Amino acid sequence: MNARRMSVSKVPAVTLWFWIIKILCTTVGESFADWVNVTLGVGLHTTTMIFSVLLAAVLAWQLPLSRYVPGVYWLPVVVFSVTGTLYTDILTDDLRVPLAVSTAVFAVALAVVFGFWYARERTLSIHSIATLPRELFYWLAVLVTFALGTAAGDWTLQLTGWGPGVSVLLPAAAIVAILAGWRMGANPILSFWLAYILTRPLGANLGDWLASGRSNHGLGLGTAATSAIFLGAILATVAYLAVSHADVIEGHSGTPATAVATTPVRERIMLGYYGIVAVAIAAMLVWSAGRLHSVVEPEDEAGQALTSSTVAPGQLTAHFPPDHIAKYRAIVQATLVKVQAGDQSGAKTTITGLETAWDNDEAQLRPLDRTAWGVLDHQIDDALRAVRARNHDPAKATAALNALLTALH
Repeated sequence: MNARRMSVSKVPAVTLWFWIIKILCTTVGESFADWVNVTLGVGLHTTTMIFSVLLAAVLAWQLPLSRYVPGVYWLPVVVFSVTGTLYTDILTDDLRVPLAVSTAVFAVALAVVFGFWYARERTLSIHSIATLPRELFYWLAVLVTFALGTAAGDWTLQLTGWGPGVSVLLPAAAIVAILAGWRMGANPILSFWLAYILTRPLGANLGDWLASGRSNHGLGLGTAATSAIFLGAILATVAYLAVSHADVIEGHSGTPATAVATTPVRERIMLGYYGIVAVAIAAMLVWSAGRLHSVVEPEDEAGQALTSSTVAPGQLTAHFPPDHIAKYRAIVQATLVKVQAGDQSGAKTTITGLETAWDNDEAQLRPLDRTAWGVLDHQIDDALRAVRARNHDPAKATAALNALLTALH
């Protein structure tokens, strides 16, 4: 058994098929998690617990195997995609950790994983995953890359306010730039892991674009249909690979058959190229964020502060999907009932659902009407402060919630 594990890789060769199925897994993982969490109403915590248990189960199936088996290998990738996303959502939605902080924390965590991996094994190449320790390091790195990709992707959307369709372009362009760098002699291991991280926001944004309604500039397929389509594509691709063995690494050479020739000098030059790409992306994000904040100031044409009391009923919500507005109103009304019943703890818990839903929908709603979004955002903040105030005043909380209900008319 040990000799066989040392001679046969436990992961597939990095071919075009690898990247296709990786993106498919990421997309179906994102849409399926949304379907379970939101559509079925299971909830974030319960969904996280379910997938954490499932994660342990699929790893218990994968780890004892002595070779790469397509159907068994790709199942953990799907589950890791969902689980990494859910862990990031808990940090953001429940613990209120800023996405910038989450991104930095996961980036440091990934660096630590790679540091211990290299210190023990002297390589980070996935073409040499032929021992149990290396495979454990590999799966831990995969989990962190999914969490990092989720945090970085969500942070990008928060900074820019891009819609589902436009948001696909940035990670796609970055992956193309990495592919070009690899072809020109960049370090293959660095190139692989950079691309691996970026496939997470690419797949998630693609899933959001397909599932989002047409009013949000999506294709309106819904999370269930999107999950079904991509799951079918995954099953078909895995079946093909199981028969063709097109992605099997036969030996333990540590070097893929399709490796691009490189030298230390060329790798250093291409490292500078990756630095330039990173600076260009950062500059574009800073510009987009500045442009976004410059156009969402809630003011009217005369430069006066625009509030829900200065606009006609329905004006603020005219460009937003009615089902979203109905969802927000239902949460506000439920919070108001608890405030009037003297249940501040219950009111605080209930209105957190509004905060979470509003933050999750920001990337979809803000591009539809930036000014109205800004006004409603201020109104929601007022209601949150009133309900959560340490010196709770039921009258002020009631007034803030009623004002918000009016704004959401």
